[in-house]
Amino acid sequence: MKKLTANRKSLIRWKIYIDRARMYIGYIQFVMIGFVFLEVFRDTRIGDLIFNNLLVSGPAIFLTFILLSLVIGRIDTLLGLREEELRNSSVSNPIMRDILNDVREIKQELVQLKAAQ
Repeated sequence: MKKLTANRKSLIRWKIYIDRARMYIGYIQFVMIGFVFLEVFRDTRIGDLIFNNLLVSGPAIFLTFILLSLVIGRIDTLLGLREEELRNSSVSNPIMRDILNDVREIKQELVQLKAAQ
């Protein structure tokens, strides 16, 4: 069995594992909230319709959930929220900042070389 070492790289790797697990737990929580939401309607006319016809309403609710998720994701993409989030994250990342600075320097050198010709 491997020995656990707590250096900086392993701590960062563990944090990434925890963040990924948190994402999946978020999916589970979202589904559970959906069940709680449906449970509120159990004693209503709509609830009777849903729960008495679960073989039809279950897949219909699942498809509606998938379609709504896709629509929300598409709207997010159209508004460019993800790209802006990544841009802000990249600017605060020191490695990406160094890469961007290097690219800018290369561009400046190319412009100078073209101007010299």
